[in-house]
Amino acid sequence: MKKIVLTGGGTAGHVTANIALLPSLRELGYEISYIGSYEGMEKGLIEAEGIPYYGVATGKFRRYLSAKNLTDPFRVVKGYREAKKLMKQLKPDVVFSKGGFVAVPVVRAAKKYKIPVIIHESDMTRVWPINSAFPQRNTSAVISRRP
Repeated sequence: MKKIVLTGGGTAGHVTANIALLPSLRELGYEISYIGSYEGMEKGLIEAEGIPYYGVATGKFRRYLSAKNLTDPFRVVKGYREAKKLMKQLKPDVVFSKGGFVAVPVVRAAKKYKIPVIIHESDMTRVWPINSAFPQRNTSAVISRRP
């Protein structure tokens, strides 16, 4: 059976887009797992769909002065380690990211193990988490925009 890991969270826009994919993925025979933050809003929404949910540590880059800007980079590193363990455990054929800060450690871990990653970013501009997940020029991302 083909395996896919979905990731994304922080807002309902990230999660509901992933939820919209579930019927098609099930129909295509995918074994679906979800990686999000420990207690983010995505956890309840995904668990309600009957999808196995795994939480990882994550941090946010704030563009304002906050003490959390000093600690969150360590949370991202911890999340990356946790995501690497999950990639080894779940062995997905592909990772689909809808974005958000929780996607950064997951996408980076998939990249480490050469697992294909599909990113759907529907914001008007390419946002910071996407840039940090794919800093190399030869890496591509799927970006859709309104005309």
